[in-house]
Amino acid sequence: MAGLINIGLTGILGHQAALNTTGNNITNANTPGYSRQEVQFETQSAQRTGAGSIGTGVSITDIRRLANEYLTQQVREDSSLFGEQEALNSELSRLDNLLGGESTGLSNALNNFFASLQNAAEDPASLPQRQLVLSEAQQVVNRFEALNQEFIQQRESVKTQMEQGVKDANTLLKSIAELNLAISESPGLAQGREPNELLDKRDEKLRELSELVNISVVQAEGSQVNVSLRNGQALVVGDKAAQLGTRDNAEDPTRLEFTLTTGGRTLNVDSQVNGGKLGGLQRFESEALQPAFAELGRVAIALSETLNHQHEIGMDLEGDLGGLFFSDINSQAAQRGRVIANTNNGAPRDAQLAVEIIDSSQLPAGSWSLRFGGDGRNFELVDRATGEVVNQGRLPDPVQSEISMPGFNIRIEGGTFNAGDSFLIEPTRNAAASIGLEVNREEDLAFASPVRAEGSANNTGDATINQGKMLDVRDPFTNSLLSNFRQDGQLDPPLDIQFRDDGGQLVYDIVDANTNTVLQAGDAAAVPPVNVFQAGQSNKLFTEDPRSPDYLGFQFEISGNPRPGDSFSIDYNTNGVSDNRNAEFLAALGTENTLNSGSQSFAEGYAGLVEDIGVKTRQSQLDKDAGSTLLEQSTNQRESVSGVNLDEEAGKLIQYQAAYNASAQVVSVAQDLFNTLLQSFR
Repeated sequence: MAGLINIGLTGILGHQAALNTTGNNITNANTPGYSRQEVQFETQSAQRTGAGSIGTGVSITDIRRLANEYLTQQVREDSSLFGEQEALNSELSRLDNLLGGESTGLSNALNNFFASLQNAAEDPASLPQRQLVLSEAQQVVNRFEALNQEFIQQRESVKTQMEQGVKDANTLLKSIAELNLAISESPGLAQGREPNELLDKRDEKLRELSELVNISVVQAEGSQVNVSLRNGQALVVGDKAAQLGTRDNAEDPTRLEFTLTTGGRTLNVDSQVNGGKLGGLQRFESEALQPAFAELGRVAIALSETLNHQHEIGMDLEGDLGGLFFSDINSQAAQRGRVIANTNNGAPRDAQLAVEIIDSSQLPAGSWSLRFGGDGRNFELVDRATGEVVNQGRLPDPVQSEISMPGFNIRIEGGTFNAGDSFLIEPTRNAAASIGLEVNREEDLAFASPVRAEGSANNTGDATINQGKMLDVRDPFTNSLLSNFRQDGQLDPPLDIQFRDDGGQLVYDIVDANTNTVLQAGDAAAVPPVNVFQAGQSNKLFTEDPRSPDYLGFQFEISGNPRPGDSFSIDYNTNGVSDNRNAEFLAALGTENTLNSGSQSFAEGYAGLVEDIGVKTRQSQLDKDAGSTLLEQSTNQRESVSGVNLDEEAGKLIQYQAAYNASAQVVSVAQDLFNTLLQSFR
């Protein structure tokens, strides 16, 4: 009877544990990271008799946690991928909405500005039309500044998210290390009885960490795990956790870089952080936000340089040459602000560099690192986007020199350069913030051309002279006014173009109209011939080459059939208040291809930025959707093994309850037999 009672008792206790385990599964069905558990039964050692072996009941060998390490790792990897794409898409969508919005973008402001110039060209003396031009120009400036400010705010938001993400990661790393210790000290671990609830908690912490950064997890002794970045940099070793951090980037102080502190040493792990939310934010900053800063600045520089040049070669309502329309792109402050010294440069840190914009049509949007090696004189210029060396050489002694690049020059002005010093070169990045409107009065808008030509009333031929093309009023090499424009309101000297016969050839002399002195005589016999008129075609007067001593900063064309004795005068455009020639040229700049080597207009250049961000946003949305699908699939696969199926658990409750009742009945039978036996002795 005692054996029968013991057999029933083992069944009662075993199935009671099974019922408790099943109940625990049911109550944790919605607990994140919980893995289903099951009781493993084993027959107890049988009792040997002469008639054979008699069973002695059942025992519980283990309460097993149903988990597949491969599926768990797959969930972590897919969580990291989805976390990266979600963060990237969120920031890209914000940037895309900003650039493409009608009220927040630049397109409408540019269109309205050039439309106002076109309207003003129709009535160049109208002060209200001129005021509208100034108003629309200010709107363009405001849009550039607003977009730049929005970029800065988004950059600061990204930095804040990075800092918070690092704090969250450190909390998780500390928890994982503590759980490692608790698991390794768990009673029964040496006998293979693992602390299921602690393992679930650790796996959930690892999954949450993978949402922030891509990690690698390796099993270690004592059921512990070691966690590292994907390149092998340790984050958790046993019960010791390293600490992630952020700090200002030494090369670019507007950016944050990631650090890892372990064993008293702090390492830069910026290039090793990838995947997860932190990797997505880092990708957005390097692949979208920084290029957007540079491209917006490039459009601002091209607009400023082109409008400034055209405005400077015009004449305002008061008869003066036009001045700057927008801010000077090559002011000393602007040139110096395009160079940032690395904070790790060696003493005495007195190097002076500047970047001068030479040709905005050739100017690329990008950033470069100027690095010095050897004895401090050897340099190489590295494109940060591609990592390629695009220029290299050696500084002279003294160091004053220039490094030429398409569209800009890097000017070495002086100072000391050490091996290992580096400088960040960004020709366009801050340009959108520094653009400003320089014209304050309607009268200062230079809508007229400062030079005009007309034929003599005594001409007998049918030749005509056009109204010319202004090339420049400044020497492109010294930036000083050309000598013939140095007298305010005058062309010094005014010119006469006088035709005469030279041995049967029609030639023309260029004459100082004030003194009647021949400045350049026509000569048909010279090699090559000088100022010989070619009948039947348009003849250009004056050279376009600024290096020529005969360069005057303008050019006219005469066509038709002049006769000897005919003449044309070229003089300052005095009282030319109704002249709209320069206004038309200014308005035409709206559609003229002035960017990318003459392949894009300003609007197209900005549209290219909008399109680029739009394509990246669309691609990130597709990647996010794909990542979500992969994460859902891997999560479902894990749930099929580790998840709690309530229907299945309900069935097990009935099964274990029936077994429990049956085991209790065994004990009851044993009791009845014992009572019967006692009754037989009374």
